[in-house]
This record gives sequence, C-alpha cells and structure tokens, in this order.
Amino acid sequence: MSNLSQTLGVSASGMQAQAQRLRHVSENIANADTPGYRRKTVAFDAVVAPAPGSPIMVRPGEVQLDQRALPQIYEPGHVLADETGHYFGSNVDPVIEIADAREAQRSYEANLKMFDQAKQMQQSLIEFLRR
Repeated sequence: MSNLSQTLGVSASGMQAQAQRLRHVSENIANADTPGYRRKTVAFDAVVAPAPGSPIMVRPGEVQLDQRALPQIYEPGHVLADETGHYFGSNVDPVIEIADAREAQRSYEANLKMFDQAKQMQQSLIEFLRR
C-alpha cells in the first residue's frame, strides 16, 4: 500500500471517529433537559495495523456514561418528584457540549483537508505518469 493510500485511510478513520463523537454530542444536547440522563462520552483507540510499517488508524472506543452526580432539582409539582419534591436532572452542560462539538468539527475538517490533499497528490502523480 502506498503512503498516499495509507494517508487516505488514516484521514478517513479520523473522520469516522469524529463523526461518531459529534453524534454523541448531539444526543447529549438533545437530552440536556431529560431527567436522569447521563452525558455520553467516547474515547478514541489506536488501531495498530498487522503489517509492519502500516499506519496506525483511529477508531472510537466504547461509549461511557459520565458518572458525575446528577443534580437534584426541587420542583414539587413535577411528575418524577419524590416525597421531598426533588427529582434527578441531567448532568449535561450545554457549554461543554458546544465546545466538544466545535472541537469535533474542526478535527473532522482537518482530516478532510488531509484526505483531499492526499487525493490531489495521487491524481497529480497519475497525470504525471500518463505523460
């Protein structure tokens, strides 16, 4: 496999990982007001290729639930409120989710630029060899 093809594979795996990360961030934002909802996070794992000299790819790891304590909200008239008038809210912080979404978007765009650059270089090489 050529270095340019390897570059395409590495950047594609990065884009897939960031897309999944953005999907979880979107779920978190959508459920920010859902009682008892725990924020989802995903870490990335390096995938070492079996052949020596092959690139290290990235893939999303297992989805983890944020174990921070859920805030107790006092609202006696709420359907989920206990006898003291409290229920558990969500531990999603919209500001953190927006920051994570921007980071995932920028990482995706960086991988896309690397993918496009490698593709252009491959096409230029093919054109050069045709002459």
